[in-house]
Amino acid sequence: MKKDIHPPYRPVVFQDSSANFAFLTRSTLTSDETITWEDGATYPLIRIEISSASHPFYTGQMKIVDTAGRVERFNRRYRRD
Repeated sequence: MKKDIHPPYRPVVFQDSSANFAFLTRSTLTSDETITWEDGATYPLIRIEISSASHPFYTGQMKIVDTAGRVERFNRRYRRD
């Protein structure tokens, strides 16, 4: 890699505000907020709205909603007589 053209890649804490879940990983994102992690070190804090702890696919709370009878409307439109 060329020197001095890439942003620093460092440890960052991402915190899911809806599930009160946080994880430490590496990223190039920056933040003015910091958090003291479980190891006692201070890391930049990036707040996110959704993560694997709150996403319906991973939590098993997916809902399939049939709004306005989509199946019936499809059957009427493409019915073969």
